[in-house]
Amino acid sequence: MQREDCGGVALFLGTVRDHSRSGEGERRGVTQLEYEAYGGVAEQVMAEIAGEAEDRFGSRALVAVHRTGVLGVGDVAVVVAAAAPHREQAFAAARHAIDEIKRRVPIWKKETWPDGQEWVRCDLEHAQGLHVGEPAP
Repeated sequence: MQREDCGGVALFLGTVRDHSRSGEGERRGVTQLEYEAYGGVAEQVMAEIAGEAEDRFGSRALVAVHRTGVLGVGDVAVVVAAAAPHREQAFAAARHAIDEIKRRVPIWKKETWPDGQEWVRCDLEHAQGLHVGEPAP
């Protein structure tokens, strides 16, 4: 993602942690997550988010990848990389992208704990993976 017109590249990695909070705020151990997505719509929304980052923060390139399928504790679930002329713009673009991905992209996850499991949003047909933006060299 190196570009001659960019002096800052911000990278965010979202990983599967070993716990979550129940609706009552109770901490519970997580053994794995399973992600599903509504592929075509998810890719379209991720592309819109990348465009917004360029318009609002002056980023020159933004790559966002969210995995689907079963992931274990410590696995990387989402990656956002933003390149911009200055570091402040790169950080702002990356932050905007991950916040909007979490808020708007139709991705669901099933949390599995030692004593059960639960879909956090809802269950859709399984998507293989999502990618938007320029591939890193």
